[in-house]
Amino acid sequence: METLAAIIFVVMYMVIVSEKIHRTVAAMIGAVLMMLLGILSQETALHHVDFETLGLLVGMMVLVGVTKETGLFDYVAIKAAKSAKAEPRRILVYLCVITAVFSAFLDNVTTVLLMVPVTFSITKILRLDPMPYLLTQIIASNIGGTATLIGDPPNIMIGSAVKELTFVMFIEHLAPIAIISMVVVMFIMSAIYRKSLVTTPELQAELMQMDEKAAITDHGLLKRSLFVLGLTILGFFTHSFTHIESSLIALSGGFLLLLLAGGSEHLVEKAMHAVEWPTIFFFIGLFIAVGGLIEVGIIAQLAETAVEATGGDLTATALLILWMSAIISSVLDNIPFVATMIPLIQNMGAMGITNLEPLWWSLALGACLGGNGTLVGASANLIVAGMAAERGVHISFIRYFKIGFPLMILTIVLSTVYVYLRYLL
Repeated sequence: METLAAIIFVVMYMVIVSEKIHRTVAAMIGAVLMMLLGILSQETALHHVDFETLGLLVGMMVLVGVTKETGLFDYVAIKAAKSAKAEPRRILVYLCVITAVFSAFLDNVTTVLLMVPVTFSITKILRLDPMPYLLTQIIASNIGGTATLIGDPPNIMIGSAVKELTFVMFIEHLAPIAIISMVVVMFIMSAIYRKSLVTTPELQAELMQMDEKAAITDHGLLKRSLFVLGLTILGFFTHSFTHIESSLIALSGGFLLLLLAGGSEHLVEKAMHAVEWPTIFFFIGLFIAVGGLIEVGIIAQLAETAVEATGGDLTATALLILWMSAIISSVLDNIPFVATMIPLIQNMGAMGITNLEPLWWSLALGACLGGNGTLVGASANLIVAGMAAERGVHISFIRYFKIGFPLMILTIVLSTVYVYLRYLL
């Protein structure tokens, strides 16, 4: 059974990476095979599905799907461009900051779906090459998503698995290094592309004449959306006092907004379309497949090997997890990797490493920031590339790699210093 489970998981992983078959299909077939071949029962498989993660994702997707209908995100982007006085380098910085902040409190996939069309509109008016803006937004979305529990799927998964790590703790421990990394990246990207970030006064004047208020299509729904978004974020912040699960807070927010918005069939259908169901089923398949590895004892063996390799030393283990997570997440999808690592780290705790907190923060930083390494490192990267291609802008693997990989290594070096000084010294 052990060998069979390993073969199923490795083949499933290879198919996901190859992208020959949609990753959701690959993950679900892997999960089904685990059950059909008796590696784990259907009832056991359901116990391995993390409904906390799924509930949080669905709730936030519904919230964003309804809020999007108000035109709020277009308003913010246009307002930012005008606040920057239509100066290209300043716009790069402003859009970068907005992308990072949105990614921290929504999720990076949703953020880039909202930001890319507006970015193209702004660069078209100013007749600028959109490439610097798109590359910066990809990197900003992954760095911003690192800062909070709800910003990136790896953090959602870690927070769900380790109940003592609250929403506030994620901000407290990850936001400082995310902010430092973001400032460094903005400075470097602005310097690299300084020669192409030039436009004319006439085009700047045209942009300044745009009316951002016209982007708001439904003022009533906007007020309700902002009210519910505020309530939801407040719920995340007060989790340590109320002990209400993050998934319940997100789902409550999503469906409260639908109720306040009138709950019409049309709006409900739009909100359900905003939920990325392929992503949800990908998670389900993945949780079950990893559950198969747990049931046959492979995860426990891997944990034992890792502890032996580092001699159980906390510093060596934390830095190994940070760098291994970053390098692997830059070339593979970080979601299946984190799903595999969570039970592995939990087993390390059972084997004598008493303080697991540095290991969780190392995993979160490595997996989230590592996604910037290549074009296939994170879902947001591929979505931006796809949306750009539809508009005639080709972001090649190599072109992205030349910018993304060095910046990823730089942010991991910064994270190494941060983790060492804060937790290991």
